[in-house]
Amino acid sequence: MIISRTPLRISLGGGGTDLPSYYRESGHGFLIAAAITKYVYIAVNHNFDDDILLKYSEVERAVGINAVRHPLLRECLKASGIGGGIEISSMADIPTGTGLGSSGSFTVGVLKALSMFRHIPASNEVLAREACEIEINRLGEPVGKQDQYIAAMGGITTFSFNADESVEVVPLNLSTSTRSRLEDNLLLFYTGVRRSASEVLAEEKKAGGSPKTLSDNLDRTREIGYRTRDTLLADDLEGFGAILTEQWKLKYDRQPNATHDLVDYWIGEGMKAGALGGKLVGAGGGGFLLFYSDKKADLRSRMTELGLPEVSFGIDYEGSTVVVAR
Repeated sequence: MIISRTPLRISLGGGGTDLPSYYRESGHGFLIAAAITKYVYIAVNHNFDDDILLKYSEVERAVGINAVRHPLLRECLKASGIGGGIEISSMADIPTGTGLGSSGSFTVGVLKALSMFRHIPASNEVLAREACEIEINRLGEPVGKQDQYIAAMGGITTFSFNADESVEVVPLNLSTSTRSRLEDNLLLFYTGVRRSASEVLAEEKKAGGSPKTLSDNLDRTREIGYRTRDTLLADDLEGFGAILTEQWKLKYDRQPNATHDLVDYWIGEGMKAGALGGKLVGAGGGGFLLFYSDKKADLRSRMTELGLPEVSFGIDYEGSTVVVAR
């Protein structure tokens, strides 16, 4: 029995510039993300019936890899060279489609568990690269690379996504006080809206205007990624809060729709309640609001009035790991 635990994530700056359609044309993308203490768990065990038994939101029993319906599980099994005699089960702390990178965490977690099941452990950076290969190249999903990399690596980390497909991973060396204040004053609230990231990103491409308009927007988003890094390293958390709202405005410009009109209202109400800044986490279309606030009681009270429940979290510094191996 192998059980892997892989964190979900929040984007702190530069989200969207990890898309191949952007970094291949612009030369590179840059963002900063944080892994959080909400997880996807993958359990792998021998199946003595010699077929493939899969348990997720559905239950599948398949004879041979090509009969597996779940695309990510099918491709992970192919990549691992396992054709049968295996049972895989998944659980998660947070529902899919809520903007916290669950698909990337799922894929990395499956690959992590399968590598240990085969007694061929791989580094987490290799697992991130394999997960991107599966989601982006094999399955053709219009998603980026940040989810897989932050899920694998953990921590508060900067990523440069280069046109040659290489990725530079640099953990952010924050002071102890900044790290503590950041973790204490970041708050997540659930909007109740769930959307597939690939669907949202496909819609964004259609709604974002001309290719140049979208590229210019993402150029500014990339610059915000660098500013976010520099602001955090300078211990300027008030400035960091303001940058969160700047990012939201850029995302709003890329995806004007009725849902985002409501999100914009919620963020405005959070600011009135004392938040220094706020944004929607993930590809968009719903999910979680992320605020930075040192007036947490007022913010929590207003979000409760709006019917948006809080989800508490911390920062995960381990990345994808195996918690049971026997």
